[in-house]
Amino acid sequence: MTNKLERRAKFQLGQVVRHRIYPFRGVIFDVDPEFANTEEWWLSIPEDRRPRKDQPYYHLLAENEQTTYIAYVSEQNLLADDSGKPVNHPAVRQLFGEHRGSYYEPTGIRATLN
Repeated sequence: MTNKLERRAKFQLGQVVRHRIYPFRGVIFDVDPEFANTEEWWLSIPEDRRPRKDQPYYHLLAENEQTTYIAYVSEQNLLADDSGKPVNHPAVRQLFGEHRGSYYEPTGIRATLN
């Protein structure tokens, strides 16, 4: 028996989510069980909005009104997106199949994003 608490990610690969504070949304393409970015990146977040490190972090194919990009977001800052709208990031077609409203069908192919 182990004392280690195992955390399960709240969101799944292919799920469409939105940020709870900032106006962007995206589709999840990878999950880290806990913070796995640089200390510099974490410290660049304003202290009053800096998320805990001991939670899942999600890699998103993200979009806002101006552009598409890759985002790295803590679980506490994500909400399920129930708009039913597709994510217009160009890499979505590389990693996922058909859009099903709140998620994308996985294709089983792992592409490398640059």
